[in-house]
Amino acid sequence: MIEIKFHGRGGQGVVVASEILARACFEEGLYPQSFSVFGGERRGAPVAAFVRVAREKITLKCDIDRADHLVLFDGALFNEKEIDGQVKPQGLLLLNRERECPAEVLKTYRVGVVDALAISKRHGLGAIVNTTVLGAYVRLTRIVGLETLLKVIRSTVPAAVDRNLAAAEEAYQTLSLSS
Repeated sequence: MIEIKFHGRGGQGVVVASEILARACFEEGLYPQSFSVFGGERRGAPVAAFVRVAREKITLKCDIDRADHLVLFDGALFNEKEIDGQVKPQGLLLLNRERECPAEVLKTYRVGVVDALAISKRHGLGAIVNTTVLGAYVRLTRIVGLETLLKVIRSTVPAAVDRNLAAAEEAYQTLSLSS
């Protein structure tokens, strides 16, 4: 089983991203479980969403304390000192950042970096980076195929479908692997 934590801010599409990924996993015959946690339901407030994925039915109904994969939707949420408490050693990090990851983090985790905000803005999506981040995540993990992800985006996203598809594909192609 893989446990994934998406961490971002309200308005970035964190919860929708977890639902899209879970659906894409289901489309490929996996067993997903998706849930979210957030407090002040307002734009900019911290939001966490979680996905569990397994090849067999998932019976766990508890929170995820330390995930196998941590996906940060906002570079400002990156705190090197807090990473250990959020992701397991030898886990995977996907960072939405303009610059590479600090060397100390690279010693412990497999890291992917994508400037999802720039890609989303380039495609007219503004600060909504969910499909962009998912494109990079799928490339980093190969958890599902890109075509499956695009199919689910096409059937799930209510507006600007072509722009979301293009952003996901660009992020898939431009992901930077730091380790």
